[in-house]
Amino acid sequence: MTHILGRTLPASVRADFPILATRPGAYLDNAATTHKPRAVLDALVEYYTTANSNVGRGYHELGRLSTDVYERARQDMRLALGAAQPEEVVFTTGTTDAVNAVVDGLGRRLLGPGRAVLVSGMEHNSNLLPWRRLAEETGGELLTAPVDRHGRVDLDAFTALLGPKVGLVAVSHVSNVLGTVNPVADLVAAAHRHGALVLVDGAQAVPHRPVDVRELDADFYCFSAHKVYGPMGTGVLYGKRELLDDLRPPRVGGGTVKGVSAVDPVRYVPVPQRLEAGTPNVAGAVGLAAALRYLDGLGRDAVRAHDEHLVRYAVRELGELPGVRVIGAPQETPSGIVSIVVDGVHPYDVGGHLDQHGIAVRSGVHCASTFLDALGLLGTVRLSFAVYNTESDVDAVVDALATVRPGVWTNEHPTTRFL
Repeated sequence: MTHILGRTLPASVRADFPILATRPGAYLDNAATTHKPRAVLDALVEYYTTANSNVGRGYHELGRLSTDVYERARQDMRLALGAAQPEEVVFTTGTTDAVNAVVDGLGRRLLGPGRAVLVSGMEHNSNLLPWRRLAEETGGELLTAPVDRHGRVDLDAFTALLGPKVGLVAVSHVSNVLGTVNPVADLVAAAHRHGALVLVDGAQAVPHRPVDVRELDADFYCFSAHKVYGPMGTGVLYGKRELLDDLRPPRVGGGTVKGVSAVDPVRYVPVPQRLEAGTPNVAGAVGLAAALRYLDGLGRDAVRAHDEHLVRYAVRELGELPGVRVIGAPQETPSGIVSIVVDGVHPYDVGGHLDQHGIAVRSGVHCASTFLDALGLLGTVRLSFAVYNTESDVDAVVDALATVRPGVWTNEHPTTRFL
């Protein structure tokens, strides 16, 4: 393996991503969505040209083939997450859909008058708003575990909030704003000691680190394909089998029942099909499986070392720029994200300036305004790394920031923020 720029991945990795040949510059918005390697694009084309058919119901060769391909993808997800059985893997449209499936299927049994759900203070809106709406609808309570100045969950404060009324804890594995890695195993253990279930948002973890749901003892774990080099519109909800068996289907329709009559009770098929009403995104599942195989081919340890190196390199180089502050301590447990602020310059002005230099970053509150409020920040500029990024991408940011100046947002809309 050829080492370049101090990384553990070969230089040929960039050639695996066709879009990089057509879009020069530095793409550093991978926490929002990653580009797709040719292996994923080829898998999508192959499915549609050789196996396209609906699954589970067609008594013909293509129907059986498509079903086999779909279920192999489910088995790949089981192996990737360390689940006990493939039936513990439910395909969804993404992390948001997965969280909502648990909220709709289980939430009203856990939340109501005198009952509570506990979330961390760093949650993305997708793991906050569904619980907040449920609390408002049921008269339950939404508790928030505070974060410290580095954006880490205060474990003592978290534990103090647990008690008989808390039925479920919802927490991010990795912050989408700062890249902070939560001590999920410790949080899960504390929650279980108090009788609470735990849902983990793993959207920012799966692309950067191995995940073993049984080792974490998570009751539910979810992630999105498009953040881990797979297609958009696909995701995974892992759940312990006994919990999925007890989950009220979030949607009902074709493929979920054994039989329907006008008067008899509906008899549902077993999980996971019971939780996958309608025609599934078979190609999405196939593409996600191809994406995870691609990462396995690179070597998960090599990918993690690469990401850690870029985070530490970025923290060091950006930290030397006057007026630039790295938020949190991403270098302590790197997970692909570095967030900065530039003193006296609105984050949108910084993002626009970088875009003019061919650098794509994310500026704003990153769908986590409550977290930014807790940190006392208007917003941040987020650099998020993938396997195709290099030190030269960081160098480009450093060079561009040397000429950033206050613009329209800073001068005319200094307190405005969205997204």
